[in-house]
Amino acid sequence: MRIFKDLDLVEQLGSGIPRILQAYAQDSFHFSENFLRVTLLSTESVTRIEQDTEQDTEQVRLLISSMADKKYSSVELMELVGIKHRPTFLYNYLQPALESGLIALTIPDKPTSRNQKYYLTNKGKGVLKSLE
Repeated sequence: MRIFKDLDLVEQLGSGIPRILQAYAQDSFHFSENFLRVTLLSTESVTRIEQDTEQDTEQVRLLISSMADKKYSSVELMELVGIKHRPTFLYNYLQPALESGLIALTIPDKPTSRNQKYYLTNKGKGVLKSLE
């Protein structure tokens, strides 16, 4: 530690904790046998806003509006929406639709099964009717 002082890389050795304690209360620090847990509260309020981007919403809408009341493989769904790049289809169309509960898996226990098919859920059918 002394080498940092000698190289003028620190202002003063051992001054960090007292300066931190001036800014934060001691109850922000929890000392255990092997660890130090520091909880620093923000002085600003934090608001979490969840929203889909317009592009994601449009892509999911295109996917569910292309589906009829039957089961499709991922290749069939890619053909329906006109996408050839599998990663783009998975991340922009299929996963958001699955996460929002608009479509579901026919074999939920084996999501990567080669026999996997996808179908519109009741929620997806409801959204589809509202789009028409």
